[in-house]
Amino acid sequence: MTQPSIAELDRELNDAILNGTALQAFETYYADDVVMQENDAEPTIGKDANRDREEAFFAAITDFRGGKVLATGVGDDTTFSHWHFDFTHREWGVRNYHQVAVRTWRDGKIVREIFYYG
Repeated sequence: MTQPSIAELDRELNDAILNGTALQAFETYYADDVVMQENDAEPTIGKDANRDREEAFFAAITDFRGGKVLATGVGDDTTFSHWHFDFTHREWGVRNYHQVAVRTWRDGKIVREIFYYG
């Protein structure tokens, strides 16, 4: 059986985010040693720590008005997704912005993800 390409895996993950199943998809698509980072902030290392961070983020969203993938790209072991999000967060207030997620893949799992936004 052939493993899906990273383009296919990235599309499946993006679809899960848009369908409200991001936390379930986290278990499927992220490696145990994943490193995730927001802009230039200190990275969060390991699946357990990142799961906690993701759960806290989604729990703090009080109103989700929409998300959309605007563009994607694929390179050697790397995918890019340009997003638009519109939501209200309990601590940050209204967030209506663009974000680029850069994902590095190894053996069908994300080992590094960096989110760039202003």
